[in-house]
Amino acid sequence: MTATIKDQSLWPLHFSLVVEPMQMGRWETKRWTIKDICLAREEGDCPDAEFSLPLKLFKDERTDYRFNLSSHDPRLFFVFEKDDYDELQPFRVTPSQTVAASFMDGDYVVMSEPLPLPVQAWMEAFIGRHGELLDPGKKKKRKGAGRASGN
Repeated sequence: MTATIKDQSLWPLHFSLVVEPMQMGRWETKRWTIKDICLAREEGDCPDAEFSLPLKLFKDERTDYRFNLSSHDPRLFFVFEKDDYDELQPFRVTPSQTVAASFMDGDYVVMSEPLPLPVQAWMEAFIGRHGELLDPGKKKKRKGAGRASGN
């Protein structure tokens, strides 16, 4: 377990993984699920958790956070690596769908869980402290720029 304490941009998340054997036709495979997400505020808050990852917020991902928070079903994305024994090892947790998607083409497993309400409030506070990040593709136009007004 990590000794990291929650602050304005970092929140340690603790959780466990459950593996269930599944039959797919003639083949047997594994189904992994995340269980018992614990939001630690102080060291020692989640003694039964199997894994720990820091949920870190970054200023340049605020647009992604806003998109996630404004969706019908906000999600938290967990990224795992497979080890030599085909077991999952936690690699990263993020509320950014864009960051999570960047791992989907590699040798990673990405799972999502509902974004806990306390984390949603914490993210809102983060965005409030640092302001909304404007889409870098949109530039502010000067008054009167654009379509001809016919004058």
